[in-house]
Amino acid sequence: MSKRLYYIDWLRVLAFLTLILFHCAVPFVENYNWEINNNETSPWITRIIWWTHQWRLPLLFFISGVGVRFSLKRRSVLTFFGERTLRLLIPLIFAIFFITPFQVYFEWLQNGRIVMSFIEFYPQVYEIVPYPEGPFTWSHMWFVAYLFVFTILLLPIFSLAKFKWFNKLKSFLNQVFCSPFAHLSLAIPFILYFYMLYIDWPEQGSLIDDWFVFVSSITFYLFGFIFSAISSFWESCLKYRKWFLSIALILASVLFFEYYWSWETNKPRLQNSSLYLYGLLNGIHIWVIILASIGLAMRYLNHSSIYLNYLNTAIYPFYILHQAIIVVSGYYVLQLKINIALKLLLLVIICITTIWILYHFIIRNTIISRILFGMKWKKKQE
Repeated sequence: MSKRLYYIDWLRVLAFLTLILFHCAVPFVENYNWEINNNETSPWITRIIWWTHQWRLPLLFFISGVGVRFSLKRRSVLTFFGERTLRLLIPLIFAIFFITPFQVYFEWLQNGRIVMSFIEFYPQVYEIVPYPEGPFTWSHMWFVAYLFVFTILLLPIFSLAKFKWFNKLKSFLNQVFCSPFAHLSLAIPFILYFYMLYIDWPEQGSLIDDWFVFVSSITFYLFGFIFSAISSFWESCLKYRKWFLSIALILASVLFFEYYWSWETNKPRLQNSSLYLYGLLNGIHIWVIILASIGLAMRYLNHSSIYLNYLNTAIYPFYILHQAIIVVSGYYVLQLKINIALKLLLLVIICITTIWILYHFIIRNTIISRILFGMKWKKKQE
């Protein structure tokens, strides 16, 4: 796996694109208090969003772990950590002070909490009062904050992989993961996390007291790092992709009609055996979607493209900006007297077009903006 794996780049781009589309659709979800909300909701959008919500971030954390492996091939551990600090911590701080305040302002404007202008509102950010009492928040940038913390915590493990003894472990794992059943067994930790952590610590994105998301996400991140070096893991994903996809579709169908359709909050109202059955099915469901995605990408997306390098470089700035653009434009779009489908389409078009203009003509063209948005400061051909 020393050569460029284009399917990983495509998976990363598609995963982030899914995230952007996800947030464009969230204002139309039932019983969900997001930053901006449409008066009318859609039951179908709601169920699709709940389904997507299960696997979109686990896939991104796994892909991020794969990226660590290839980054360490080209640099020392110390250099790697310095680069990750620049590309994660600086954009996080920048976003907290200059991007997420727009989201809080328009959220508070829509719910009637404030009537002031943004210029009057903005100084409150520097009072450092955490959201929701104040406007100080990392909002969607929690993903970046978690990645930075995970990188610090796992740095000793990343360092050990530089030693030759790891080759012996690789040889053993290569034998084990010739079987698709070994792949499926990796879902066990996520099932156990649900049983032990999700009930008491549901998803928060707060880093502190967010044990289910924290532990499961760092495991996906670590799995991506470890299995990026196990060739048989990837070969089996390719070989058994249809098998994994079939399992994913069957489980998605069962979960959709048995659980998601009556899901009214961010936690299913389940009791006793139903709760444990849900944890079992969903834990396997999330993992096989990742396995199927890898296999399908290896089969159909393992090629370069004139667009791939551009998209792979642009996707991080797109992620940093996307939620602010959706909230700001959505505040006005949701007031229009048009149906949900047109509002959603308009949000997607405005979001992608606005971010592309900002990225293509401003962000990628100066050293300062490239650093603030987590890009390499030297501009290559993009």
